[in-house]
Amino acid sequence: MRRLRPRPPRMLRPPSWRVRVLPVVVAAAQIVGVRMIGHNADVLDARGYALLTASGLVLYLGRVHVGLALTGTLAATGGYLALGYPWGPVAIGCLVALFLTVLTGHRQWAKAAAATSLVGFVAISTVVDRQPAPTVGRTLGVAAWLVGVLMLAEFVRVRRMHFTEVARTRAEEHKRQSSDERLRIARELHDVIAHNISLINVQAGVALHLLDDDPGQAREALTVIKAASKETLQELRSTLGVLRRVDEEAPRTPAPSLTRLDELLGRLATSGLDVRLTVTGEPRELPANADLAAFRIVQEALTNVYRHAHVDTARVLVGYEPDAVTVEILDDGVGGGSTAGNGLTGMRERADALGGTLVAGPRPEGGFRVYGRLPA
Repeated sequence: MRRLRPRPPRMLRPPSWRVRVLPVVVAAAQIVGVRMIGHNADVLDARGYALLTASGLVLYLGRVHVGLALTGTLAATGGYLALGYPWGPVAIGCLVALFLTVLTGHRQWAKAAAATSLVGFVAISTVVDRQPAPTVGRTLGVAAWLVGVLMLAEFVRVRRMHFTEVARTRAEEHKRQSSDERLRIARELHDVIAHNISLINVQAGVALHLLDDDPGQAREALTVIKAASKETLQELRSTLGVLRRVDEEAPRTPAPSLTRLDELLGRLATSGLDVRLTVTGEPRELPANADLAAFRIVQEALTNVYRHAHVDTARVLVGYEPDAVTVEILDDGVGGGSTAGNGLTGMRERADALGGTLVAGPRPEGGFRVYGRLPA
C-alpha cells in the first residue's frame, strides 16, 4: 500500500485564493518580462510561449501536492531554456515553487531542487548556449537568489508555525480556564446549597415528627427552615450575580468569609448543633480566595457533622499564621464524615487550587477531624 504523506497544518498552506491567482500572475510576469528585457525575444514562438505559460500554471498542481508543482515548473523552465529560447525572468515559477515547497514543510525537496537548478543553469549556459562556463560572479548570483528564497521561505514558515503554536496555546488556555470556571461554579453552588438544604431536610423531618405531639417545637423547626431557605436564596442570588457580572461594580452583598463564621454557627445552633469557636493568632484581612475557601471548608465540614456524626457539639479552631491560615473542625461523633458524597473532594480541590493542604479522617480517640492549611 502506498504510504501517504500527511498534509502540512492548514496555517502552513497558502490561502486557496492565492493558489488560484498566483499561477496566472507568474505566467503573465514571465511572458511580459521576456518580451520586455529578454535578448532576441522575437524568436519566441508558440512552443516558447506555451512553456513559459506552463511553468507558471503548473503551480496549480500545488493544490494537489507541492511536489508536483515543483517538478512541473522545473521541467517546463528547463525545457524552455534547453530549447534555446531567450533568457529573462523565466525562473519566477521555479522560485515561487521553491518558496511554497519550504513553506509547506518539504525543506529537503526544496534544497535538492535548488541544487538541481544551479547545476542546470551551469549546464545550459555552457552546452545549450555554447558559451564559456559562466563566471563565478554569475553562478554566485544565481546561487544567492536560490539561497535567499529558501531562507525567506524558512523564515515565513517558522513565523507561521510560531503564530499557530501561540494560537493553539491560547485556545488550550481558554479551554482550561473555561473548565476551571465551570468547576468553580459547580463547587460554589454546591457549597451554597448543600449546607442550608441539609438544615432544611433535617428540620423538616423534625417538624413532621413533632407536628401533632409538640407544636411548639415543630414551629421552631419551621422557623429554622424559613431562615435557612431565605439564606439559601440570598446566597444563590449573590453567587449568580457575581457570575453574571462582567466588568461591573463589585457585588454589594459581602462574600462569605471567616469574619462571618458567627452567622454560620448561629444558624447551626438554632438547628441543634452547638459549635465552639477558638481563634488563635492575630486576625487579619486575608486574600479573598483564601478567605472564601477557608469559610467553605468550615461550612462543609460542619454540614457533614450535622448530617452524619449524630452529635450535638463540635469545635472549630481558626489559626492565623504569618503566611497562612488554618482551620480545624473536630467532633466526637461516629466518624460519618468519611461517607461518600460529603464534599471532601470539593474541600481538597479548594485547598489544592490555592497551593494548600487538607487532611480529613477519623480521630484515634473517636470522632472525625478535618484540617486545612491555606497560604495567605
